[in-house]
Amino acid sequence: MYATFKPAAQNIIMPENVARPQFPGAHLVVTYKRGRVIYAEGDSVDKCYQVCAGAVRVYGLISDGRRQVVSFHLAGETFGFEAASKHRFFAEAIADTRIIVSARHPIQEHSPELLALALGGMKRAQEHLLVIGRQCAVERVAAFLMDLSNRLGGVRQVRLPMSRQDIADYLALTTESVSRAMTELKERKVIALHHVRTVDIIKPGALRSLCHQAAPRTRASITPAIGCL
Repeated sequence: MYATFKPAAQNIIMPENVARPQFPGAHLVVTYKRGRVIYAEGDSVDKCYQVCAGAVRVYGLISDGRRQVVSFHLAGETFGFEAASKHRFFAEAIADTRIIVSARHPIQEHSPELLALALGGMKRAQEHLLVIGRQCAVERVAAFLMDLSNRLGGVRQVRLPMSRQDIADYLALTTESVSRAMTELKERKVIALHHVRTVDIIKPGALRSLCHQAAPRTRASITPAIGCL
């Protein structure tokens, strides 16, 4: 069911508007259609990946069959780094996605480029743990939108390549909680929703302040500017 799709390699002609390869050594550029598996749980960790265009979700299946999204990767970002010899997660294209693929040879394991990319992925994973540790759905969604904005260069309009279900699985929420949080932020005029996948950040300062409300609070001190769900 989860066999990895093996796309045909494309000619390595890098257009000017495509992210430049961050990996040392030779590489290929391949295209995955939306929903295609890039690698599956149990596949060998023998390649490094960088998104040229499109977006990727990385997720695992827990014992009861539910899905937990652990990361999203946008254009210019790298993924596929795991400490074991076999992947513990699945990676899928969210939309039609072009990816730079580089073979991961033992001699490259100690290269400064790969080390920096792996450490960057570790940092993002740690930050994600802080996000899903927030007690309030609004705070989680606010942090998610702020993170996407920052990763896209500080844009005020964020086009979401992922679905509400993807976001819910990433933030450990229900889709209903994600929708209610979006509506709450909209009603408070922190964001505007022109489309289900297009978010305008109207008050970046207010959104940013919500991202800093994850510290433990007593019952008496819980008086947030925007209600928790």
